[in-house]
Amino acid sequence: MRDIRNIAVIAHVDHGKTTLVDELLKQSGTFAAHQEVDERVMDSNDIEKERGITILSKNTAIDYEGVRINIIDTPGHADFGGEVERVLKMVDSVLLLVDAQEGVMPQTKFVVKKALQLGHRPIVVVNKIDKPAGEPDRVVDEVFDLFDQMGADEEQLEFPVIYAAARDGYAMHALEDEKKDLQPLFQTILTEVPKPKGSEEEGLQLQVFTLDYDNFIGKIGIARIFNGSISQGETVLLCKADGEKVKGRVTKLIGFKGLERIEVAKAGAGDICAVAGFETIDVGDSLCDPANPMPLDPMHIEEPTLSVTFAVNDSPLAGTEGKFVTSNKIDERLAAEMNTNIAMNYEQIGEGKFKVNGRGELQITILAENMRREGFEFSIGRPEVITREENGVTLEPFEHLVIDTPDDYSGTIIEKLGKRKANMTNMVPMGAGFTRLEFEIPARGLIGIRTEFLTDTKGEGVMNHSFLEFRPHSGTVESRKYGALVSMENGEALGYSIFNLQERGVMYIKPQDKVYNGMVIGEHAKSNDLDVNPIKGKQLTNVRSSGADDAIKLVPPRQMSLENALEWIEDDELVEVTPLSVRVRKRELDPTVRKRAAKKAKYADE
Repeated sequence: MRDIRNIAVIAHVDHGKTTLVDELLKQSGTFAAHQEVDERVMDSNDIEKERGITILSKNTAIDYEGVRINIIDTPGHADFGGEVERVLKMVDSVLLLVDAQEGVMPQTKFVVKKALQLGHRPIVVVNKIDKPAGEPDRVVDEVFDLFDQMGADEEQLEFPVIYAAARDGYAMHALEDEKKDLQPLFQTILTEVPKPKGSEEEGLQLQVFTLDYDNFIGKIGIARIFNGSISQGETVLLCKADGEKVKGRVTKLIGFKGLERIEVAKAGAGDICAVAGFETIDVGDSLCDPANPMPLDPMHIEEPTLSVTFAVNDSPLAGTEGKFVTSNKIDERLAAEMNTNIAMNYEQIGEGKFKVNGRGELQITILAENMRREGFEFSIGRPEVITREENGVTLEPFEHLVIDTPDDYSGTIIEKLGKRKANMTNMVPMGAGFTRLEFEIPARGLIGIRTEFLTDTKGEGVMNHSFLEFRPHSGTVESRKYGALVSMENGEALGYSIFNLQERGVMYIKPQDKVYNGMVIGEHAKSNDLDVNPIKGKQLTNVRSSGADDAIKLVPPRQMSLENALEWIEDDELVEVTPLSVRVRKRELDPTVRKRAAKKAKYADE
């Protein structure tokens, strides 16, 4: 049996996981000297590279001093917590990265809790020690307190600590050591991470923890072998979570080395490999020896907490910018997404309408952004939280929210969140003019708050949240304060009319933009919606008057990204998404139908 170590890198978003994995790959000699390597090489798709966040957990393997180290880089954002949970079952220890300045954050708590419950003894890496405001010793104390709160045992509390600056490629056992390379970290992994238990002599036990899809070979299960060995072409038994058993042949067996996937003939206990040949394979399923099947316990996957309706675009500009516009194409694309993304699910709820359930706004907007880049055109409704009934009581998801804000703005934020039914649980001065506020808030209260929050804190505030639990419904939550400026004409917007509308509110369009009746072209400065005409030109006459030809000065319009638009809309509005533009529109384009619907809703509330 080979000498193997299996380890996952866990941390809060932006604490340096992917950068650290980059350096481990480089310093272990995995890349040839002449190989061109990107920065953050593990972030494979465009959105990950642009935003600097990891969305999908990815695995790689490096050979160091004759030992194969399998490393899994995990996402740090709360919306992708389901990915992290599964990955932790596949490894024997974790590298817990903590920022030397920010310290322990909500997502750190979420992943640490899972890791400790599984009995892992983490290696704590205090990263970014080169930050001027970094306090590595305080952070180590914070981590110790966190482990203690989470019920860690004696052995887990005796965790090894490494100080590092992943970007500069060095790590050390003590702060006064020489800043050289990552050797101390490699040595710690070899000595502190236990070897995989299990033996190749036993019957096969392999469990799938993430999925991939290939157009040629179909579904691929990325899995860890707990016992026994598996070979290409071998017949094995697939044991599904619901008890169903299916015999099948392993058509492809793939191993990992650096960033490459290599076909292998055989893999043994402790290895992480990818298996193809089973069309119905799913996360948590086991592959076993047909003669003596002993399936492993299926995994618990966190339920979705947010749902959104994707529908065929039916606006007057439908089909002018996108390549795939029919409900069949949208259905196929969503089905393909669910093949590999098990934290989401969807169902058809009407002609050309699909309800997509996910773990958060970010996860759903990333799916929409990917579809948009592939040439899809569709509309999305306002996100809604998923509630459940228990003993006749309606329960809704609550989140643990942590905010770091400059001291001057903390009062404004506490007031804003109070209106959204948030309950403050903690307030700690962080030094350097910052305060940390902690809240428990219904997930509904978080929809549409990010943009307002960034405006209130002049872009300096940081907010993070993670799922807490389901609690009884907490009544109505205040939403958007301002109304919409709605176009009442079809055509092209003109500079003259936009100039006259500017004092009414913030515009979302510029001259020459196409508009249609019922499209939202700006945010009204008051709380009611206002129908306006953005295509009205200047009347030309042959009578001259002073001041008639004053230059018009236009304020640049507010650019609406997909995320901003989804946060901003109310229940009676939709976001129209095409490869070229993101537009906001009213669900009912006809103003008389809209007024009738609003009246109906008002009387229903009374």
